[in-house]
Amino acid sequence: MDMKAEGSRNPALPVDGGSISRPLTESANCAACQKPIRERYLLKALDQFWHEDCLKCACCDCRLGEVGSTLFTKANLILCKRDYLRLFGTTGLCSACNKTIPAFEMVMRARGNVYHLECFACQQCNHRFCVGDRFYLHENKILCEYDYEERMVFANLPYNINSISLIKRQTQHLQLQQQQQQHHQQQQQQHDDRSSGYGSTDSVFDAK
Repeated sequence: MDMKAEGSRNPALPVDGGSISRPLTESANCAACQKPIRERYLLKALDQFWHEDCLKCACCDCRLGEVGSTLFTKANLILCKRDYLRLFGTTGLCSACNKTIPAFEMVMRARGNVYHLECFACQQCNHRFCVGDRFYLHENKILCEYDYEERMVFANLPYNINSISLIKRQTQHLQLQQQQQQHHQQQQQQHDDRSSGYGSTDSVFDAK
């Protein structure tokens, strides 16, 4: 039975031929209840002997001999893998806010970056992305289509009066496209609400 202590993997000492249990031929006391183990089988973990019913996760109370070949110990607790990750594990740092993401929290990913759901937004205008929205990863920042296109326009044009006028026209065109897209999303949401029986014909959905 393989064990983990403080998150590092250590091979357990096999009770008999690498098995996690064996017929009991000598007396041993359980590390949990301190009573003699009189059953046919016992477990050996953390260099101690256990009743099969006594080697349990301190959080969910599952019998560790039945849920896998690995257990974890930390802060004087014996835990199954799921509870260890839930309490002490992490997915990493959010690429937007640089805060820790708990291991079982849902995340969004873009290439090698990982984000809290609430942080997955344009890092220029803070627009929260909806299903179907396009986004771009530019210089390790998430950008909406409008802000990405705007940056590309500025980056590819020389600095003169004519180029500034062109930038303004293209920026206005992009803004109009974005407004039309948001208006379409609002109408679709209102239609979905009415179809599902929620809302009314004069309800307003603000996607901002």
